[in-house]
Amino acid sequence: MSTKSKIDALAATAGKIGDDPGVSVAAAAWRRLRRNPVFLTGAVIITAFIVLAILAPFIAPHDPTDPMLGDQVVKARNQIPESQEGHPLGGDQVGRDLLSRLLVGSQQTLLVGVLATLIGLTGGLILGTLAGALGGWVDSLVMRAVDVMLSIPGLLLAVSIGALFAQPNIYTLIVAVATVQIPIFARLLRGSMLAQRHSDHVLAARALGVKQRAIVFRHMLPNSLGPVIVQSTLVLAISIIEAAGLSFLGLGNPDDRIPEWGQMLGRAQNVIDSHPQLAFWPAGCIIVVALGFTLMGESLREALDPKSRR
Repeated sequence: MSTKSKIDALAATAGKIGDDPGVSVAAAAWRRLRRNPVFLTGAVIITAFIVLAILAPFIAPHDPTDPMLGDQVVKARNQIPESQEGHPLGGDQVGRDLLSRLLVGSQQTLLVGVLATLIGLTGGLILGTLAGALGGWVDSLVMRAVDVMLSIPGLLLAVSIGALFAQPNIYTLIVAVATVQIPIFARLLRGSMLAQRHSDHVLAARALGVKQRAIVFRHMLPNSLGPVIVQSTLVLAISIIEAAGLSFLGLGNPDDRIPEWGQMLGRAQNVIDSHPQLAFWPAGCIIVVALGFTLMGESLREALDPKSRR
């Protein structure tokens, strides 16, 4: 092809828009995520965790409350049952099947993590919306309260809240962990809404005389939820770790007939030198699940944030 023909061909196609259809932000993010091995690894871990937690009462090989490996309470360290046929992980200090307790304990861990995150997200949405939408003295009041809560280390604040209850249980554990997450969501949503306040579509809505309530709930809030939703996956990992920490310290459910990973880890500390497997398995489960939520959350953040896309 001659030079003139090439120039004519380029001139014929200049200024034309390609035929490829555009995609939404969510569709473009999903295209990147499904090719991201980090996201896929986290998704597999979380999916397996959720499925096991839901099916735990049906697939647990034994009753987690039945000391079938020993008729009496095991007192001596060398009497803790080791792995045997039908009990691949052995038993705990009183002869209960360890594998069954791990499976059933995953249900309690999932319940605490999800409910604490949902409560923290709801409280953060309320405070963040008030601060970001109204501004002025409301913004100052809300954010000063948030700053006070953020100035205290999260685990210390959760321990202080959990210690306020005379009889700790799973519900006090959820409240303590959820309270720590509220300022995280509130600050993040407030920042996103402040960025939306001066965007073109919000200014156009105000110029057209749209009411402030409609602007907040139809324009500002929906466009500010993306970072908050991504953060909730990371907070789930934090919630699981903090709930396990509180249970380890004795601020969770005191009834060991209802197993929970943090509780199992705390009760294993007295025999960790002679039977470390009693601490290894619940600790390993906590680490793997928290890692899964972290991998998935970081991948979502990277896929949705244009500044960090590869």
